[in-house]
Amino acid sequence: MEQRTDQKTSGLSASVVMYGGADETIRCIESLAVHTAGGLTLYLVDNASPDGALDTVMAHGVPHGTVVLARKQNRGYGAGHNAVLPMLNSRYHVVSNPDIEISSDVLNTMADWMDAHPGVAITAPKLCFPDGREQLLAKRRPALLPLVARQTRWGFLEKYERRYLMLDRDLSYPTDVQFISGSFFMIRTEVFRKMGGFDEKYFMYVEDADITQKALRHGRAVYLPQVSVTHAWHRDAHRKPKQFWWQCRSMLRYFGKWGFKLK
Repeated sequence: MEQRTDQKTSGLSASVVMYGGADETIRCIESLAVHTAGGLTLYLVDNASPDGALDTVMAHGVPHGTVVLARKQNRGYGAGHNAVLPMLNSRYHVVSNPDIEISSDVLNTMADWMDAHPGVAITAPKLCFPDGREQLLAKRRPALLPLVARQTRWGFLEKYERRYLMLDRDLSYPTDVQFISGSFFMIRTEVFRKMGGFDEKYFMYVEDADITQKALRHGRAVYLPQVSVTHAWHRDAHRKPKQFWWQCRSMLRYFGKWGFKLK
């Protein structure tokens, strides 16, 4: 199932990977299409949703020119986004969760900033809950003690979590970071292609920390607080044992690739 458009008409592309959640997905892709001036090549990748979500989205209708990829198997978040790699011909590519909404032309704002900063490979905006509260997603590299602190809420570990979340820094202006959230980021398409996209051996979680490290080999990773998007952020890893186990497995893979950090 696929609808195609001439990608050469735009310097911007974006992929949204869905697994269920038709209503959220509809709001996400419509907001991206409506608020991006000059055109956007938009890819919707369905990771074999079991609930007929893609049918619901298609019955509602997708923005004109959207490329829809219906995958027969769910091989994970990163693999879903990698499915669009052979098709990309843009200057900048956006990776987005389906629980993201934008209300202004954040894509062109981010692209303009990156044009002015050619040493930057990847950027992320400020993410906010639907009620406007800011999410703490500017981070240093993952480490064991901050991970334990976030899951247990033991007070004596709080200082490690605060450092991990860069709360010792002034984040009111563009800041170099070591961990870009996979919920929503913009990357130079050439860099995304050169590094082969996401490591597909991460089924879920930590693939964004991994891709940040890969991107840092090609340039800087920068948090842009002057740009904001809305992110529902369901945080399953903090509520369900199965998802938490997936996160632990992914973290072990990350440490194996990039080196272990205690704090």
